[in-house]
This record gives sequence, C-alpha cells and structure tokens, in this order.
Amino acid sequence: MSAALPPPEFSRTIDPRHLTEAPLQLVANEEERAALSRRFALVRISKLEASVLLTGDGDVIRASGTLVADIVQSCAISGDDLKVKVREKLAFAFVPESSVTLTEEEIELEANALDEIPYAASGPTAWIDVGEAVSESLALAIDPYATGPQADAVRQQHGLADEGRTGALAAGLAALLGKKD
Repeated sequence: MSAALPPPEFSRTIDPRHLTEAPLQLVANEEERAALSRRFALVRISKLEASVLLTGDGDVIRASGTLVADIVQSCAISGDDLKVKVREKLAFAFVPESSVTLTEEEIELEANALDEIPYAASGPTAWIDVGEAVSESLALAIDPYATGPQADAVRQQHGLADEGRTGALAAGLAALLGKKD
C-alpha cells in the first residue's frame, strides 16, 4: 500500500463541466509561494500569477494563457541569489486518464504538441487542477543551471574555468594535426 501524496501547494480545482468563456485569474498567496519555493528548491517566489483560458473539446480540456512569476534562485556556481522574471506562454491539455497510454519508450513530441495532464473524466472526481498545472509549468521554466555575475570568478578560484584545451594530451593532438597554440 503506497502512502498518499501530499496535496498540491497551489491547488485550483475546476469542474470541467462548468467552464466559462472568461480566463481564470490565478494568484498564489504568500503561504502557497513559500511552499512552492521549498518544493522547487528556490530561495523565494515573490510573485506567481497566471491567466488561463480553458476550452472544452469533449472530455479534453485545452488550456492556454500566460504565467508570470518573480523568483529568486541560487546561482548554480557561486550560490549567490539571482532574481529571475519568468514570463511563459501556457499551453497544455487535460485528457481523460483512460486515453493515456504509459510506455517506457522515449517519445519525440512535435513542437506544437501540448503537454497532456490526465484526469478522471467521469464521476464525482472529474476535476482538473489548473493551479498544479501552472506550478508544474513554473518548474519547467526554471533554469537549473542559472549563473550569476560571480560565476566565472568562482570557477577561476576553484580551477574550474574553461581555458580551452591544455595539457600534454592537447599538445600532442595539436602536434598531430599540425596546429600551433
């Protein structure tokens, strides 16, 4: 028996049978932003907002809109705080669980293919969580290797700077190829 998953930090559930023509305006409060900061290993999320238009096509619910976030993350090299403004177009689809096939094969997606998020399309649990989908979109938008202005100095200090090909092997290869430094 598996343990229950914790509830999403930024949950905004919608009954897909009651879609409106107006976009949803989602704004994360301070507690939700703090919880998402911990989940995504960020220093802080100062702002997380999204405008999402949901349109139904049978049991498939397409979502489009914009995600806006102000985050502070750590530089991957120096650990310094980096302020980052995230502005992302949103495009995903909620699809019935029954239409999702799991495979271990690697799948190449077309550039215009939407991310698909399965949901229980019938019964009392026929809800979609737009807030969690926005949270996952934010996670995908974060550059895990972001570096700040001190990164090169830290690399140099610790001997990690990329100074080109050096050393005996590089010199031998250059000699074979008839190249000079």
